[in-house]
Amino acid sequence: MHLGLVAIVVSEYDPAIRFFTDVLGFELVEDSPSLTNDGRAKRWVVVRPPGAVTGLLLARADGDGQAAVVGRQAAGRVAVFLDIAGNKWDLIGPGS
Repeated sequence: MHLGLVAIVVSEYDPAIRFFTDVLGFELVEDSPSLTNDGRAKRWVVVRPPGAVTGLLLARADGDGQAAVVGRQAAGRVAVFLDIAGNKWDLIGPGS
């Protein structure tokens, strides 16, 4: 069993894609046009570390409530590095 995707709310797609691919070396697995439940345009954007099974779904904030959590999705936990939005990350590999 494994997780396929973990969603992370971002302010904008393109800066988030650049951060995860250019800075962290993740692969851009998918970037497809999509629609919200009420018919507005959005994108389905997935990145993941090379060779990994689990990816990150980069979901653009939709509304004030979601925008308010960008950079605070882990409630300030973990202190290894900050992503473009200010989320704290700790990347742990196999055997860690």
